[in-house]
Amino acid sequence: MFEQTFKNIDDILYKDAGADSELDYIEQTSWVLFLRYLDQLESEKADEAALEGRAYQYILDEQFRWPNWAMPKTADGKLDHHKAMTGPDLVQYVDNKLFPYLASFKQKAIDNPKTIEYKIGEIFSELKNKVKSGYNLREIIEMVDELPFGSSKDKHELSHLYETKIKNMGNAGRNGGQYYTPRPLIRAMIEVVNPQIGEKVYDAACGSAGFLCEAYAYMYERMEKTTKNLKILQEETFYGKEKKNLAYIIGVMNMILHGIEAPNIIHTNTLTENIRDIQEKDRYHVILANPPFGGKERKEVQQNFDIKTSETAFLFLQHFIKSLKAGGRAGIVIKNTFLSNTDNASISLRKYLLESCNLHTILDMPGGTFLGAGVKTVVLFFTKGEPTQKIWYYQLDPGRTLGKTNPLNDADMQEFIQLQKEKTVSEKSWIIDIADIDTSTYDLSVKNPNKKEEVKLRSPQEILAEMEMLDKEAENVRTMISRIIGLHD
Repeated sequence: MFEQTFKNIDDILYKDAGADSELDYIEQTSWVLFLRYLDQLESEKADEAALEGRAYQYILDEQFRWPNWAMPKTADGKLDHHKAMTGPDLVQYVDNKLFPYLASFKQKAIDNPKTIEYKIGEIFSELKNKVKSGYNLREIIEMVDELPFGSSKDKHELSHLYETKIKNMGNAGRNGGQYYTPRPLIRAMIEVVNPQIGEKVYDAACGSAGFLCEAYAYMYERMEKTTKNLKILQEETFYGKEKKNLAYIIGVMNMILHGIEAPNIIHTNTLTENIRDIQEKDRYHVILANPPFGGKERKEVQQNFDIKTSETAFLFLQHFIKSLKAGGRAGIVIKNTFLSNTDNASISLRKYLLESCNLHTILDMPGGTFLGAGVKTVVLFFTKGEPTQKIWYYQLDPGRTLGKTNPLNDADMQEFIQLQKEKTVSEKSWIIDIADIDTSTYDLSVKNPNKKEEVKLRSPQEILAEMEMLDKEAENVRTMISRIIGLHD
């Protein structure tokens, strides 16, 4: 049911003049889903309050609640066509009344950005309704209204489908890599870093919040299910920042669908913050991230960092190191050229990382891991507070070419996860001693000393075919020479 509903909504948006791509489809689906979710949340809280004999203070004024503007119903639970807006009336109401009202929450709750009220204001300050036809919008609203949000099973299925939409958006190109880090890689990174209840988990470039959602699932499964622990997990564990409007909205919605009511995601450009101002209260136990790479930051932004560079990923790495508590653990995806670049900033950054942190593991990912991104990546795993002595490398080889129809899966990551626990040396893994590296370059390139050179043996048929081809070529040469000699005679 869920999957078909999502497909039907995409079909309607495809026909509408206002939505042009997968990016628009998920953006427009998100705001309708969000308001439907908010209605369900308000209903549940009102029921809880009634059972406890107290009045519930609704977040939204009555006229702006889902049952009043979106789905007014008759006594038998069917859409009341006398009250329900459609066509141009619906679009005008959404654009001129609903969105401005919801956007105003940002100012009302400006002192408490962690609340769902602030999230409402933030989302609808950034969004615009792009559905031009009120008849199309009416159809979408009715479809979303039928989606059940009540049980944890329903939310799990919805969150899975939403993840699929994010993945499809990434596959659609344009900005694919920034939205979607393969979930098998994220899960493997989380298993290595192993966040615990009571620790704060942070992603300063959270995109669609894949790392935070997967970390939530990992910690929820393993923790003791007490009211205190659930409250800590909901309110005091996951923190993110995101610069791009659409990614921010998707990240908030993704976390909500995964079970976090008021996600602690701030809409900001992390790199405009001066890392010298980061204090102990601003630091985290665990950082998991895939910061954008290939971007360029202006000179004034670079002034916020001790090591000046225009490369966004290298600025983020400095921010992450500074934002870790002593003993804090990180897993960071970065392009593999970070390990070997010879410019001064890259060398200085590698030196800083090795001296301030224990870079204990480097995971080398194969090409094709990130769809649409033409660069190879590595994952850096480090602990802050003690210098690096040895680095364990693992070169992932899934035994096939990765791509859109053959993506990374959880089974591909299992050997890495197992070997990493004991830092086992194998054909795909090795250890280097920092005492042996060249301190003029701090080159950490992936050079597997254990990989056996494979000699490709050809089949007898291939050899015979090549011999026949060479014989024909030789015969042609002889014939040509004979003609030339004959001409001269």
